Amino acid sequence: MDRGATSPRLSRRLAGLLLAGTVLAAIPAFAQQQLPAETTTFLQPLNPLVDDPDADPDADPADAATTATTTTTTQPALTDDQAGALAEAADETGAIRRTAREGERLNAREGNVDNVTSEFGDPYEPTGIHLGAFVLKPSLSQGIGYEKTKTGSSSESRSFSETGFRGSLVSDWSRHQLSIVADGVYQRNLSGSGETEPEFNINSDLRLDLSNDTIANLTAGYNFERENSSDPNAIDGASVQSGVHNFTAGARVTRDFGVIRGTIATDVEREIYGSAKLANGDKLSLSDRNFTEGTITGRVGFEVSPALIPYLEASVGRSIYDHKRDSLGYERSAATLGARAGVEVDLGEKLRGELGIGYQRSAFDDNRLKAIEAVAIDGSIFWSPQRGTDLRLGLNTEIEPSTSAGQSGYVAYETTAELTHELRENLVARLSGAYTWRNFPSSGSSDQNVYLVGTGVTWDLNRWLALTGDVSYELTTQSGPDTGITRAGIGLVLRR
Repeated sequence: MDRGATSPRLSRRLAGLLLAGTVLAAIPAFAQQQLPAETTTFLQPLNPLVDDPDADPDADPADAATTATTTTTTQPALTDDQAGALAEAADETGAIRRTAREGERLNAREGNVDNVTSEFGDPYEPTGIHLGAFVLKPSLSQGIGYEKTKTGSSSESRSFSETGFRGSLVSDWSRHQLSIVADGVYQRNLSGSGETEPEFNINSDLRLDLSNDTIANLTAGYNFERENSSDPNAIDGASVQSGVHNFTAGARVTRDFGVIRGTIATDVEREIYGSAKLANGDKLSLSDRNFTEGTITGRVGFEVSPALIPYLEASVGRSIYDHKRDSLGYERSAATLGARAGVEVDLGEKLRGELGIGYQRSAFDDNRLKAIEAVAIDGSIFWSPQRGTDLRLGLNTEIEPSTSAGQSGYVAYETTAELTHELRENLVARLSGAYTWRNFPSSGSSDQNVYLVGTGVTWDLNRWLALTGDVSYELTTQSGPDTGITRAGIGLVLRR
């Protein structure tokens, strides 16, 4: 067949398209004239999907076109090619309208589940499991680790197995959103001696889109961890430190008043301490450290631009201990005040986060305990200088009460940094660091410094399986002997 020749079928198709275009172009001119009633019938929509806003976008376009040609005897019948041309145009219009209706969703869809590629086209990204209107993304890890702890001239080491899990459950609703994230670690010593470090976290966030300008969030969470032996409040000489249970709940409402953004939030925290196990096998109850704290926070921001919002924030709180007096006879319940000014930045994928500086004060019910005052610096920043390279920075200030006689507590300033870089599409390297300064402003105790540096790599074998390796070193300097901890581990991650 001659490549330059046009097939009869293609010619008919082109003729049909030209005829349809001529009819549609002539409609505005005809609309300006007074036409007889029998002629006006001819100008009714040839395809309801094209011109009728109430038509079903999922209806068969060819059937709709054929039906339109028989609505009146004055309307000329269309050939098969003409009907096919209009049906193709109807398909495109219907797709556009369906896309527009998808745009009305306040939430983007949760991506594909069983497709070959993920939502972002990454062949190594887990796709998740659909559970009704939710998408579950679970992962399970198993690894072997080694840890060596050196305090002064003494040291101890252990090898251990570590089993971890992580999962996220996110709703795929057109309005509102519920997200639940959980992760945990269980360790078991294989040889040597040393404390295991179990962890468990679960947090939920229900976002309610009350209106275009008002959003409410209801949050709840639970965290369990073992108190670190290097913590100033840890029990000296204990073979097993106390397990700490932390419960949180909160509600927050944010509303835009033009360029003014207002937020009011309330949070409740409950902390419970288990017993510590002493070297001789006895257990020491730490129930006098259990407390409940409530905080109310208000924030007002001014939208200089969608990417820049300066804000002012104030908070007031109250902590109440289960025991009016602790084991040493001090009343640790306290009232807290806080204020800060800062800025929110959102430049999309490249740079986003917020940074604030302010003032915190905690005054105790016991007159023998001095109030703790501190300059508070808080924030989190995400920066991606180039695709595949991400830097996360964090700043946090906390006032921690003491358990020692006559001491109010200390102020902990924490700085964290994590850099990730894609060496290859399926190979990611990590470099992390952290520094914590524990300042004792109301006592004669010397300050404590904690340094942490680590590196690791993740090798994705495929979408479901990955290998990980990590090495880190932690150093705690204080008035007594310094403590250094070296950790190394390798593991396998199974995910869906």
